[in-house]
Amino acid sequence: QVQLVESGGGLVQPGGSLRLSCAASGFTFSSYGMNWYRQAPGKERELVAGISSVGYSTNYLESVKGRFTISRDNAKNTVYLQMNSLKPEDTAVYYCKTSFGFWGQGTQVTVSS
Repeated sequence: QVQLVESGGGLVQPGGSLRLSCAASGFTFSSYGMNWYRQAPGKERELVAGISSVGYSTNYLESVKGRFTISRDNAKNTVYLQMNSLKPEDTAVYYCKTSFGFWGQGTQVTVSS
């Protein structure tokens, strides 16, 4: 069965960095695009970044451009989100999602001093 397991979240000070990982199993990972979403308390879930099946194409939410980088390792069936220069407004639960609509369980990111 399809599984997505996110990790790497936590508490970080403003200006700090985190790298999220999403380990996939149960499908041919290299055949599908992957996305990172986030949902802050009281807000709708929003698309943060996406990457094509082989990683040639990426896209980003405007507010994270230049700070976040999405990447993937198809040999490890894992997609990453490197988050630098974190801001309090980046606080949210971060989810990975396959291009065919399967969601992970999420990982909490809290940016606070």
